[in-house]
Amino acid sequence: MRALVTGGAGFIGSHLAERLAGDGHEVVCLDDLSTGRLRNLERLLPAGRATFVRADVIEALPVEGPFDQVYHLASPVSAAQHTVRPIRTLRAGAEGTRRCLDLAASCGATFVMASTSEVYGDPAVHPQVETYTGNVDPVGVRGSYNEAKRYAEALVTAYGAERGLKVRIARIFNTYGPRMRPDDGRVVADFIVRALAGRPLRVFGSGGQTRSFCYVSDMVEALVRLAACEEAGGPVNLGNPDEVRILDLAREVIARTGSRSEVAFAGQPPGDPQRRRPDITLARRLLGWEPRVPRADGLDRTIAYCRDEEPIA
Repeated sequence: MRALVTGGAGFIGSHLAERLAGDGHEVVCLDDLSTGRLRNLERLLPAGRATFVRADVIEALPVEGPFDQVYHLASPVSAAQHTVRPIRTLRAGAEGTRRCLDLAASCGATFVMASTSEVYGDPAVHPQVETYTGNVDPVGVRGSYNEAKRYAEALVTAYGAERGLKVRIARIFNTYGPRMRPDDGRVVADFIVRALAGRPLRVFGSGGQTRSFCYVSDMVEALVRLAACEEAGGPVNLGNPDEVRILDLAREVIARTGSRSEVAFAGQPPGDPQRRRPDITLARRLLGWEPRVPRADGLDRTIAYCRDEEPIA
């Protein structure tokens, strides 16, 4: 097959591109490099296993079909990115998604949308199921990202209904692993970088809020299976149901890095969800998938990567 991965030089996108190329497919990675990095593709590009196009999905898609699959992952992701670039975040969800859908429709390609657990907001239902419509503040500090993805889901659904496009919606929960940017503020990378430097690990509030962390190879496996699943027309939760308190995660990172760092408590950010855990019953049934990498193993692999990672200026 021939596949397009937008956000292909990013964290999940580069791992997905590597997996698709390893499966023998022709891969085109499109990225504006605002958060992605070419070195994430260093195993693919020099060997001719993928091609790279630098472009912004908001402005244009300078690629030629046909494609069999279009994976749309291009978007600012972490709060550190989308809270300072709210307009670009919203435009990536709106104009960027529309451009990618039009391209997929012109080729008859399967379209896979990387949505997010953020569509559930600060959930009143736990664990979160796909039928839960969420508790989102559209004008809150996280509103640009939440609403960008909620609109994108509606747009993808409309293309499926009106144009008969084969669409898939992946509601991705917290994912971690090598190639996370150490400066993007996401909690696993932030904790590891601070622990390796011997700096205090910032825990917001009491640290009793929970998240569920899925290792990146498990997430890529889920995305590949989702693209191939003929029954998956609506949203599907993809994540690890192993729930952990943020304070316990901080202590785990300190222990696994052998760091002398301490935990430093800070004020709770506005709109910070208190609990996140996916119900993956649907993914198990449709995809035959569930995460395989234990958090201890995933953290060790991510720590090893971060030890070798060059600092970002």
